Amino acid sequence: MEAAQIAFWFVVLLVALALAFDFMNGFHDAANSIATVVSTGVLKPQQAVLFAAFFNVIAISVFHLSVAKTIGKGIVEPGVVDHHVVFGALIGAITWNVITWWYGIPSSSSHALIGGIIGAVITKAGLSKLIGAGIAKTVVFIFVSPFLGFVLGSLMMVGVSWVFRRTAPMRVDRWFRRFQLVSAGLYSLGHGGNDAQKTIGIIWMLLVASGYVAIDAKAPPDWVIWSCYMAIGLGTMFGGWRIVKTMGQRLTKLKPVGGFCAETGGALTLFLATSMGIPVSTTHTITGAILGVGSVRNPSAVRWGLAGNIVWAWIFTIPAAAFVAGVFYWISTMLF
Repeated sequence: MEAAQIAFWFVVLLVALALAFDFMNGFHDAANSIATVVSTGVLKPQQAVLFAAFFNVIAISVFHLSVAKTIGKGIVEPGVVDHHVVFGALIGAITWNVITWWYGIPSSSSHALIGGIIGAVITKAGLSKLIGAGIAKTVVFIFVSPFLGFVLGSLMMVGVSWVFRRTAPMRVDRWFRRFQLVSAGLYSLGHGGNDAQKTIGIIWMLLVASGYVAIDAKAPPDWVIWSCYMAIGLGTMFGGWRIVKTMGQRLTKLKPVGGFCAETGGALTLFLATSMGIPVSTTHTITGAILGVGSVRNPSAVRWGLAGNIVWAWIFTIPAAAFVAGVFYWISTMLF
């Protein structure tokens, strides 16, 4: 087989691997979209994953490709990325996702991917080829997105409690069972809009490096966009039930009104970040919002020790994925 054919099939393999990561992203992060709506009993698990997957996919018609541009062109300098870098980045991200899914830890697929890119690039060319500004805003939002989710979720809870302070609890519960369908849909929309674009960005990066897309192209091919949104939707349909239990039941007990406030606060955070082109963690965001709602209801009802363990997983995500990516970048150069 000629070198050109080998290179072509390597690109095909990497696109398939990227879509597998995208599927796993939906699978791993399904909990972000459906944990609250399932734990409050508003939807059954099978209904919830179909509901969330639908909104994941229709996000394609709502959001611009700002996050994809950040991943594709804002993390590393042009010309550094090659097939081996993409391979290492994807394996690093997938490995960390599998580990955290297995232990039921709601870590960030987004930061695992970014960590993978960083690790592979450093192994190949050193720190100088990373774009500091793009990485800095991503790292800053590791802390900003859960904090913003916490603040917005808690403010929503305070506001709703005040507005409905004279309404019978049973009536509030009945109303917010309906309202939570809206908030869950909005959060799933934000989840699809931000997370699918990360895979779009890395495939775009690969196609540019391989010469299949011009370096100054304004957008990737349509098939890349559609396949990534479909992959994340399918992943969400299969759901990651281990993490659903952690998010929806173990952090704090939620009622429909709390679920509505957490999802709405989280959705607002995701919409803001996506409009700014910042690849944030939907996991961090909804975790912060759930903690914000729980702390307003009863601070002692929140399992702060579990929350602390989750934060440690967040901190380790980028370096752990980067380390694995560096190893697999080296293996890739040896094998291919």
